[in-house]
Amino acid sequence: MSFCAMAAPVAFIQGASRGLGLAFCKHILKNKTPAVVIATCRNPDGAAELRELSAQHVGRVTLLGLDVNREEDIRAASEVVKKDFKRLDLLVNSSALLHPSGKGETSLRDVSAQGIISTLTTNTVGPLVMAKYFAPLLQKGGGGFGHQPEDEAKQHSGIIVNITAKVGSIGDNGLGGWYSYRMSKAALNMATRNLSIELGRGRPKVLCVSLHPGTLDTDLSRPYHKNVPKDKLFSTEHSVNYLMSIIDSLNISRTGKAYNWDGSELPW
Repeated sequence: MSFCAMAAPVAFIQGASRGLGLAFCKHILKNKTPAVVIATCRNPDGAAELRELSAQHVGRVTLLGLDVNREEDIRAASEVVKKDFKRLDLLVNSSALLHPSGKGETSLRDVSAQGIISTLTTNTVGPLVMAKYFAPLLQKGGGGFGHQPEDEAKQHSGIIVNITAKVGSIGDNGLGGWYSYRMSKAALNMATRNLSIELGRGRPKVLCVSLHPGTLDTDLSRPYHKNVPKDKLFSTEHSVNYLMSIIDSLNISRTGKAYNWDGSELPW
C-alpha cells in the first residue's frame, strides 16, 4: 500500500505552549484538515492558549506534559503516542534556550560551564533523545507531510524537523559571540545530518532537516531586535507559513540539510 493511502496525518509538536511551537499547531489545524496534533509542553494545565486551541478543535488536539530535558518524560510520551496513535507523520522539535541568563555570551568572559551545559541540554540533547524514542513511530507513519513521488521506493513515512538558527552555521559565522547558543545549534545540525543518514537507509525512510525560522518577534530574540530591518522581523505565524511551505516540498533528495526560512540551503 502507498504511504499516501493511509489515515489522517499525525503531527507531534514539542514545545507547543507559545511562540513557534504554538504557531505550528495553529497552522496545521487550520490548513491540514483532517490532520491531528499532539502538542507538548512542561505544564499543559498552565498553557491557556494551547488549551483554548484544543477546545476549538475538539478531537484533533492531544495535550501531553513533556520536559525535553527529562528523558523519562520523552519515553513516557512516546509510549502514550504508541498506544493511542500507533504512528507519527511529523515531529517538530521547537523548544529552544538562548542561555539560562536570558542573553547570549558576548565574549569569552561571559562563558560558564553550567550555561553551556544547560543550553546544549535543551537545544541539542533533547531533540536527539526525542528522535531516539519517536523514530520507530515515524517509521510507521503514513507520509502525510512532504511531497511524495510516484515511485514508492522513494517515498518517506515521516519527517523530523529540528528548529535551528542561522547563527549555528559555522560557515556563516563572521561575528563570533553567543558561544552556548551557536554551539548548541551547530551540534543540533550535526545530529540532523546523522539522523538523516541512519533513518534514510532502506525502507521506510524518515526525512530529517534543520529549519531556520528567521528572526522572530518572541521573548527569546526580542532583546536583539534593534538592528533587525522591519521586513526581516517575523511574527511566528508568518515564519511558520514559510516553514510549512518547505516541509510540504520535502522529499528524499532534500533530507539531511539545513534550510533558511526562504527555502535556501544554509551552510553547515
